[in-house]
Amino acid sequence: MRQRRRGLWLVFAVVLFGLAAWLMLSGQGEEEAPPPPKVAFPNRMRPAERERMEKRRTYVAPVVDAGTVAQQQPIRPSDPVLAALPRGKGKTAVVIEANAIRHSPIGEMLLECLMNREGAELERFKKETGVDPFQDLDRMVLTDDGVILSGNFGDDRLKNLLSSRGSTNYDYGDSARLFEPQNERTLPDGSVERRRNGPQVGLWNNQMLVFGRSADGVKQVIDRVEGRGPDEPPVISESSTYGEMYGVISAEQLKKLFPKEQQELAARLAEVAENVELHVDASSDFAMTAQVKGPDAAKVTDLGKSLGGALSLARMQAQAEGKTEMAQLLDFAKVRPDGDEFKLELAVPLEAIKQQLAFCREQQSAQDAKSQEASPTP
Repeated sequence: MRQRRRGLWLVFAVVLFGLAAWLMLSGQGEEEAPPPPKVAFPNRMRPAERERMEKRRTYVAPVVDAGTVAQQQPIRPSDPVLAALPRGKGKTAVVIEANAIRHSPIGEMLLECLMNREGAELERFKKETGVDPFQDLDRMVLTDDGVILSGNFGDDRLKNLLSSRGSTNYDYGDSARLFEPQNERTLPDGSVERRRNGPQVGLWNNQMLVFGRSADGVKQVIDRVEGRGPDEPPVISESSTYGEMYGVISAEQLKKLFPKEQQELAARLAEVAENVELHVDASSDFAMTAQVKGPDAAKVTDLGKSLGGALSLARMQAQAEGKTEMAQLLDFAKVRPDGDEFKLELAVPLEAIKQQLAFCREQQSAQDAKSQEASPTP
């Protein structure tokens, strides 16, 4: 139970998008659907996102004196979260703007559902760690090697928790502390065996938590933040930080997301695409743009046509089966070719999300009514 509580806040932002994605597959009803509303898809950085990007340039990595006499150029502050991202081709990094989602209409509705079901657990978690996931968590990053969280993590209760469970902890680099949780077991001969217990954790500057499979992996993230990493740009550039979710997914990772019956299409995607750039706008409706690029324009075009045909077939099938809401949602699914790349657009209108989440409010109303009936009258 304790581990479940500790892990709950780490997946909150993922739950937001997972539930929104589920809505796309849950169309019901047999009435004729009204004309679909217009949905704005994320295609470029908006003024508010540009301002957000500039405000996040807060860290200047220490300069290592190489003994040169040449005049050094001023170093521009960087966003430490972007600096922490992996480098090179074939890497995956997806950023979830947890705080922005929390204050969006979709986030408010999902938060209401979550609090109805897990409110007591969340309150207990806040007391144990001093961290309020809905106030202190800013961004969540998913990578091939682990999870990175940014926000306010300076409470001593959190550090005490990370230091427990037989954890070995020590300072690393300029502003980080590493926590390596271990289990100890006394063997019959009296010696002590130590084994890793859970993910390795790094806390950088009280504003970033890094969870990795190994201590070396966590150190590599810290090294990139503090300027000791490879001299390559991160897989996500500043100009791509628009939307409430954005990032790059490698073709190999995408293959793992396809069901068994779609493995042929997954194999074609992995063969054709170098990576997929993803952007999700959840400020009102749920709108996603996936940009697929590849070195062979002909193969990319053929793949785009295959995806477009599959979406058209699914739309016609939904209409034939009387699944009008599903057919309406598929009206927002488009493939837009553009030379050696194409964009896949998917959307769920806000009104459709409200209808699907109505059950949560109805359940809470029923529970409140039962509580009132059970309460003794004065």
